[in-house]
Amino acid sequence: MALLVFLGLAAAVGLWLVGAYNGLVNLRQRCRQAFSDINVQLKQRHDLVPNLVETVKGYATHEKSTLDEVIRARNAAVSAAGPDATGAAEGALTGALSRLIALSEAYPDLKANQNFQQLQSELSDIENKISASRRFLNNTVAEYNATREGFPGFLIAQRFGFEPEAYFNLDPAEQKAVEAAPKVQF
Repeated sequence: MALLVFLGLAAAVGLWLVGAYNGLVNLRQRCRQAFSDINVQLKQRHDLVPNLVETVKGYATHEKSTLDEVIRARNAAVSAAGPDATGAAEGALTGALSRLIALSEAYPDLKANQNFQQLQSELSDIENKISASRRFLNNTVAEYNATREGFPGFLIAQRFGFEPEAYFNLDPAEQKAVEAAPKVQF
């Protein structure tokens, strides 16, 4: 009888550990999928940038430094690997794109150009999708890391090599812009 109780208890503990392990595997896969979803949207953004630059180039040819900066930032973003490097490179690209879009204020013909307006609208849509995906990824990473660090996750994580996942953070310039209070002047 004692042997059956011991075997039943051992089986219950074994099932519990298998369930905890599978839970960590599932959360890690969700983190990877969420980052892959961001990469798909970032690729769409990267593909849109050359068209936007070409459209602006036709109207603002003497703004070469801004156009070159956008291309450099895009190329750095395309070659970035991992959440930290990608976040920093995408932050630089966002800043460069903001300066490029701001050029339309100085060029009324560009601002009125149908192609430019369509590209600007597509870029805005992609930016919103990236923002939503970033929030989803960071929530998933938080859930995974919390499970990994809690009990019994930390026992399994240490034994089976479940490393913490990185958040897709804003780069320091973006963070300062978000934290700064808007200045209102009348």
